[in-house]
Amino acid sequence: MSRKSFLTLVSIIAMSVGTVALLLPAALLDSKGVGPNPAANVWAREVGAALISIAVVAFIVRDHPDSPTMKAFLLGNAVLQLGLLPIEIIALANGTLTKLSGIVPNSVLHVVLAAAFAYYATRIGRVTAQVQSEGEC
Repeated sequence: MSRKSFLTLVSIIAMSVGTVALLLPAALLDSKGVGPNPAANVWAREVGAALISIAVVAFIVRDHPDSPTMKAFLLGNAVLQLGLLPIEIIALANGTLTKLSGIVPNSVLHVVLAAAFAYYATRIGRVTAQVQSEGEC
């Protein structure tokens, strides 16, 4: 898959989940086994807004060429995915979240996205080094 296709897919996923979290926080919370409450609804909506902003940025930069900025964007998103990965797993283990069916898809998605963001980030360093060495010949 090309980086452009990957970032397009990321933007679609983030926009979809973000929109649900922003507009239907109770549905998102219920999918994880959390009863809706005002504080949780606020948190879900904040997460939704953050996901929508990530979707917009990913969509806008999907055509950008390799650069240190693109590499930083990709690495930052890999770190985000790795940071998010244990949160719901720990919450399930301690009983805060109660539905495994709401945790497993997210956990798998975080692993896949972290690996893909890291892959595309590392490709930038390789391509840049290869172009520089070809220019020296």
